[in-house]
Amino acid sequence: MTQSADAVPETGSPLVRFPMRRTCPFSEPREYTEMRADRPVSRAELKVNGKPTWLVTRHEHVRQVLGDSRVSSNLKLPGYPHQFHIPEEMLAQVRLMMLNMDPPEHSAQRRMLIPEFTARRVKELRPRIQQIVDEHIDAMLAAGGPADLVSALALPVPSLVICELLGVPYEDHARFEEWSAAMMNHDLSPAEYGAAVQALDLYLDKLVTLKENEPGDDLISRFLEKNRTERVADHADVVTMARLMLVGGHETTANMIALGVLALLEHPDQLAALRADPALLPNAVEELLRVFSISDSGTARVATADIEVGDVTIRAGEGILALNNAANHDESVFPDPGSLDIRRKEARSHLAFGYGIHQCIGANLARVELEAVYGTLLRRVPGLRLAAPVEELRFKDDAMVYGVYELPVTW
Repeated sequence: MTQSADAVPETGSPLVRFPMRRTCPFSEPREYTEMRADRPVSRAELKVNGKPTWLVTRHEHVRQVLGDSRVSSNLKLPGYPHQFHIPEEMLAQVRLMMLNMDPPEHSAQRRMLIPEFTARRVKELRPRIQQIVDEHIDAMLAAGGPADLVSALALPVPSLVICELLGVPYEDHARFEEWSAAMMNHDLSPAEYGAAVQALDLYLDKLVTLKENEPGDDLISRFLEKNRTERVADHADVVTMARLMLVGGHETTANMIALGVLALLEHPDQLAALRADPALLPNAVEELLRVFSISDSGTARVATADIEVGDVTIRAGEGILALNNAANHDESVFPDPGSLDIRRKEARSHLAFGYGIHQCIGANLARVELEAVYGTLLRRVPGLRLAAPVEELRFKDDAMVYGVYELPVTW
């Protein structure tokens, strides 16, 4: 027997409310475990507006949804599960980012960007990334401990890397980091969220205009050059693409750097194993990505036709949240999913970077950055340890991307 989102649960119990909070930084929300076992495709109510949506929690079902051409990423479609309150008049004016485009528009823009993020291209960037990491660790060590690893290393490294890649002046990083953080905050009012987006877009509009007239050796300039013949984007599209690259290129990696270091420091057996065998580093990165799956908002979609997911019929026009974090703790794929195991052979099967045509285009870059930071810290700061109890750390429970606000360390 199948059910749809219009059906009332047989138990008469109220719908769970989404998003759920983590009670432990190293674990998924406990509700995910329960849903995966008892109701892997279940109805929920969005806290932001009380509207119903479907939550998909099992690994196989998340892959199915994200790989299905009968679901859309278009946030303007009725039924799309928004996690911010966006007034209708504001939504009508929203310019779709590549993240929220469907083929063929999505395919055309992504095809133009893929050469910038291939494994070969990222390998060419590795020496500069390593230099940036070393310079920031030099500065941290010179200043002496204790230090906040977030402000000293985790945030500036990916910010500088993405700035150099895009051609964004790094001296402006404080401004765009503030706007980016605001855009990730679930608790902002529509006016505050809109103001942050507008401020960043105005900044990038001027930058794109400058590069249209004075191109440089950077991603935005190369995209503009290709676009002169391909014509897949107008000026406003390039601005939104730049926003997606800038925000996505540093927020997620910065949070993963800090959380990964915290996890290793809190799991001394895993830290010792990694120090004893640095060849484990690439797999350790995959396992840390799996454990944290830092997007707490899931991957939003809306069905454009009736689809069967498990024993549930999701009707056309119904919203879906594919929960990558829940999928990455699926016991049928990852035995003992709550444990951190840097030797886990299934680690790379995680969905932290998504799945399907919208899989994170910067995954190769993020992996190289994480390997560089973790590996260099282990090598150069062998005495690294927390300078405050975990219980005193402030975690980003109010954000779309999970993380820690500060990470006090010493050595």
